[in-house]
Amino acid sequence: MAESSGPQGVAAKLISSHLVDGEMTPGEEVSLRIDQTLTQDATGTLVMQELEAFGLERAQTEVSVQYVDHNLLQTDEKNAEDHAYLHSACRRFGLWYSKPGNGVSHPTHMQRFGKPGKTMIGSDSHTPAGGALGMLAIGVGGLEVALAIAGRPLSIRMPEIWGIELVGELPPWCSAKDVILEMLRRHGTKGGTNRILEYHGPGLETLTAMDRHVIANMGAELGATTTVFPADDAVRAFLRAEDREDDFTELVADEGTSYDLTEQIDLSAIVPLIAKPSSPGNVVEVSEVAGEPIGQVVIGSSANPGLRDFAIAARMVDGRQTNDAVSFDVNPSSREILADLTKWGGTFSLIAAGARIHQAGCMGCIGMGQAPAPGTNSLRTFPRNFPGRSGGGADDHVWLCSPETAAASALTGVITDPRELADKLGLEWGDLGLPEHATVNTSMLSEPPSEEDARDVELVKGPNISGLPEFDRFPDELEVPILLKVGDDISTDDISPAGAAALPYRSNIPELARFAFVRVDEDYPANAEEIKDSGGHAIVGGDNYGQGSSREHAAICPRYLGLRVVIAKSFARIHWQNLANFGILALEFADGSDFDALEQGATLSFSGLHDALQGGSEITGTVDGTEYTFRHQLSPRQVSMVLAGGLIREIAESEG
Repeated sequence: MAESSGPQGVAAKLISSHLVDGEMTPGEEVSLRIDQTLTQDATGTLVMQELEAFGLERAQTEVSVQYVDHNLLQTDEKNAEDHAYLHSACRRFGLWYSKPGNGVSHPTHMQRFGKPGKTMIGSDSHTPAGGALGMLAIGVGGLEVALAIAGRPLSIRMPEIWGIELVGELPPWCSAKDVILEMLRRHGTKGGTNRILEYHGPGLETLTAMDRHVIANMGAELGATTTVFPADDAVRAFLRAEDREDDFTELVADEGTSYDLTEQIDLSAIVPLIAKPSSPGNVVEVSEVAGEPIGQVVIGSSANPGLRDFAIAARMVDGRQTNDAVSFDVNPSSREILADLTKWGGTFSLIAAGARIHQAGCMGCIGMGQAPAPGTNSLRTFPRNFPGRSGGGADDHVWLCSPETAAASALTGVITDPRELADKLGLEWGDLGLPEHATVNTSMLSEPPSEEDARDVELVKGPNISGLPEFDRFPDELEVPILLKVGDDISTDDISPAGAAALPYRSNIPELARFAFVRVDEDYPANAEEIKDSGGHAIVGGDNYGQGSSREHAAICPRYLGLRVVIAKSFARIHWQNLANFGILALEFADGSDFDALEQGATLSFSGLHDALQGGSEITGTVDGTEYTFRHQLSPRQVSMVLAGGLIREIAESEG
């Protein structure tokens, strides 16, 4: 990577201007000053409980916002209890509060609070969508967000910076979703691990800020630390439309910038793409799977949140009726965008074509409603299609595609290349004539009270809100059974499921723990509970263990059930850090072939762990008497928190 004294790209400028400690050398740990934070309701309740544990008086960031966008179906009192708790905690600690129905966190934050040149972390893995505005926006676990709110820097491994040059212009019936699907087709779900994706080049001139949001959002599916775009005329135009042009600061790469890795995408060569079940990396051309029957189409989510994404679908179905075998669902991504779509006339077109209009929020993306029928193909403009994430069970068939492909398929009842349908129906491609100024309405954002008034705010806690569990220190000697062995690409949805059954317990760890790993082994919670007081257990995993959502419940719930060690071929970044945060030791196989030898039910033993962890990266252990070598990638800071039993306990002990 270029030295800081030479030409710098956008990512390097953002990092160097916020560097608190460390050197910008890939792989080395750096500490960064954080300007903004973002939390949502599926992860925010734990963040607020962590702020309580820290004894925080007032948020120390420039802006911190709590969104309620995931758990919107109030089928009983649990979600409403959490919303009341979050509102009171925002008032107590000095955060903004975005009410239920105001919109998905990422596009709403972009509309109201995002600023070029700022850093932001969020307890949501799609926080990198903020990079569309020229921000360094990183998804992390909730505990890192709580620490940032309390004024502490973010410690993270310095990523490589991957410069991706865009040239050309997208052809008709292709859009930004096809660009990020092309990246996933090339590199899969691990291709961006420990990397920042920085897009540059003349092709950017044709992509709006919201187009860039689509690409930045799903950089998370590549495993990337984050994605950044320059803050240029497109960003200025976006902020002007939001009555925030004064927040614009130009931030572009210097001429002659070099990157750790480079790539080029010719936008003119992009074709309609689709991710087959059940991975965002399972990408093929739409034409290869055309004709597959479908039963559901859902448009919306943080992955395709812009007005243009809804408007193109509305234009395509205008004056037509969607296939009678298809449920055509529309999830507005924010109230502002729904208002603009309605003024433009698109809402009527969608309703007349048979669309079911849902409230502004994540909804089906997190399995909170809109579950498809078993074995039914569901096309979604969403970011993820992991098994069971839809709420429809492990045999769901979810495909990821652009709004153009989704709308075309909704009309025909089969997966359809939008280019072919356009030719058949005479659909025209061109300027949609969208309004240049947004319908700005801040009435559903609650500003925090003054610090003096905040001290008198009482936290509202219903019976479903438990406290954070207390965990003991990590033992020096360990002998535990391997209670579970899983394969590659286990997601945090597999570990701690989302959906309408489990998510309402997100503030109640003892209850939520009953759902841990049930999609993999329905007996895991009971088996773990039975032995947790006799030393706990270990889990063995394959590659990319813990991919997907940033939810720290996927670390806390198994730890509550006695998990002490996870040995995997490799880990997804956020979950790896979450394991350390809560005192779980993450080890990797020194020899990947050893994975096959470690069987579920075997006994794993370690001796002298404290000295071994502090003395180097290799750890020797035995499995049923046979010796194996493992390694860890923990920094001394992370080793310390694991041995303390987690970061909360370490902070409490150090600050007395």
